[in-house]
Amino acid sequence: MKILITGAKGMLGQDLCPILEDEEYEVVETDVDTLDITNFEQVKETLITKKPDYVIHCAAYTNVDGAEADLITATRINVKGTENIAKVCGENGITLIYISTDYVFDGKKKEAYVPTDKANPINNYGLTKLQGEEAVKKYCKKYYITRTSWLYGHHGKNFVETMIALAEKSELKVVDDQTGCPTWTVELSNAIVELIEEEPDYGIYHICGSGETSWCGFAKEIFKQLDLKVNLIPCKTDEFPRPAKRPMHSSMDNQGVCRNWKVALKDYLALRED
Repeated sequence: MKILITGAKGMLGQDLCPILEDEEYEVVETDVDTLDITNFEQVKETLITKKPDYVIHCAAYTNVDGAEADLITATRINVKGTENIAKVCGENGITLIYISTDYVFDGKKKEAYVPTDKANPINNYGLTKLQGEEAVKKYCKKYYITRTSWLYGHHGKNFVETMIALAEKSELKVVDDQTGCPTWTVELSNAIVELIEEEPDYGIYHICGSGETSWCGFAKEIFKQLDLKVNLIPCKTDEFPRPAKRPMHSSMDNQGVCRNWKVALKDYLALRED
């Protein structure tokens, strides 16, 4: 089976591609230097030439705050780019796996979000990713929309590495009134492999770490597992104003497809030290 990846050089792609190869799939890696997803003719030529059975669409504009200032670019990549991929996949019977986000929700629900909950993004990034979802549903019959959250991995800038880098500060303030589900890129990649192998009904799936925490709780667990003594001070979102609003509670129900986030974090940190 042949699988084409967009955004293969991104944090998720750099874990996903070798994991797929270990499962003996033929992997076609593409990134912005080899495939401009905003160019429909290039997308069409690439997919028709490569003839993949699946496309896993990881490429995206992911600068949450940047999208507030540059909605045009975020829309061009996240909406138009996804629409191009979805159209060609739909026309050629290719199954599309689209990586989406918890930021499609407004964060007002008290319990964990399920795939059937109504989306209502409160920032431009979430809006463009939701519009990408809508394009996938419009143009594809064979699709999996996989929403993930609070992603971290060894091949990109992420919260875990930021906290470790800041651990020597005399005190460290971290937001404690936003909750979500930390997700290791390897956990997400393994769950994507399961989707491909098990072929459940097409639709929307939540793939994120099991359990929930706040950003401060996440930081506390990082320092605990690394045995680092840090003067960690919980604070409110209002103390760190950002251009983009964040959902206060974006935890998602993953139906047990990923391990507890603390267990996954332990494995991530162990590999980091090797």
